[in-house]
Amino acid sequence: MHNDDLIVGVDIGTTKVCVVIAHLEEDGTTKIAGLGCSPSQGLRRGVVVDLEKTVQAIKQAVRDAEMMAGFKAKKVYVGIAGEHIRGLNSRGVVAVANSDNEIKSRDIQRVLEAAKSVAIPQDREIIHILPQEFTVDDQNGIKDPSGMSGVRLEAEVHIVTSGVTSAQNLYKSIWMGDLEVEELVLESLASSWAVMTPEEKELGAVMIDLGGGTCDVAIFYDGAIRHTAVIGLGGKNVTSDIAIGLRTPVDQAELLKKNYGCALATLVDADEIISVPGVGGRPAREISRTVLAGIIEPRMEEIFGMVHKEIKKSNLGPLLAAGAVLTGGGALLQGSVELAEQVFDMPARVGHTFGYHGLEEIAQSPIYATGVGLVRYGLSRSQNGQSFRKNGHKFNSNYFGKVKDWFNQYFN
Repeated sequence: MHNDDLIVGVDIGTTKVCVVIAHLEEDGTTKIAGLGCSPSQGLRRGVVVDLEKTVQAIKQAVRDAEMMAGFKAKKVYVGIAGEHIRGLNSRGVVAVANSDNEIKSRDIQRVLEAAKSVAIPQDREIIHILPQEFTVDDQNGIKDPSGMSGVRLEAEVHIVTSGVTSAQNLYKSIWMGDLEVEELVLESLASSWAVMTPEEKELGAVMIDLGGGTCDVAIFYDGAIRHTAVIGLGGKNVTSDIAIGLRTPVDQAELLKKNYGCALATLVDADEIISVPGVGGRPAREISRTVLAGIIEPRMEEIFGMVHKEIKKSNLGPLLAAGAVLTGGGALLQGSVELAEQVFDMPARVGHTFGYHGLEEIAQSPIYATGVGLVRYGLSRSQNGQSFRKNGHKFNSNYFGKVKDWFNQYFN
């Protein structure tokens, strides 16, 4: 195996940088060869605010993953998130240009180009154009129109944009880490590749990535992504609430959250007592665990309430038969699933990664969902002969690649 056969995913989060190195086996399965994770202090709510600290965290995580895999990373798929991310739905219409009215790949390219011809401010750039469905003349709900006959071709797509400067700082962090960006990938889209099944995407489901600085939301229905959003609250807000409410250092508040935290106070035994370290040498004191849960629950309820608003905004709430899938570090918090079910009034589950082998016991954790999803996304790109690599900040002419495989990827 050569280094060019490797797919590397870099999840640059607010609290940690995770790097996953994988490759495709001869039998078609995905093998994870290396994992690296390092604390991140250079980001705030998914946006780079300290370039040097971000680069150091990336280099450390990459070194750890390379040492485990025994290979050196070169080209990487990088997750992007933050409050600067925007998603919108758009529609494009073109006339079929062929004399025999057969729809060919160039017609599909033209209609997708037409769909992305929306007014986008100069300080924003397009990250993804995700097809939802096509209409040929009066026949709608078509996944892949290539080879069909028609006069008029319409496309409905979901466009994801990011702030130009935020993307540039992310690129610069990767380049300064001696790596090459293969593609920027929306983190919620990447996570969905790792934790959601095709059946869930078809029936309708909302994926909620509970990160340290942000909460990423992606709503799927009929096999396609319909709505995306990034909420500027995450696990660090919960930790901060605990630190302030219990007057304890932030690092101790984080440990209390991980070891004893619960998002739903009714699940906690009122007789259970925990020790809370003091600040500045003050002695520790004992409190009921329900007090800790009483601090965590309102913040988690606020986060889920903001997600619920996004679900309502999409007008897809009644159609999400598969419910909610929770991933990210926040999904590990006891009671998160039960609270989500109460707020959303739909079934919920923790999204564990699947569809690979190698390092299963480690990589199955929801905290690696974005990293694992990035390599699965990249492997699909590699298999289909596609690349969205950028020169500067504009897509190359191979943007659409092999159109048929492209549709298969998004409507798996």
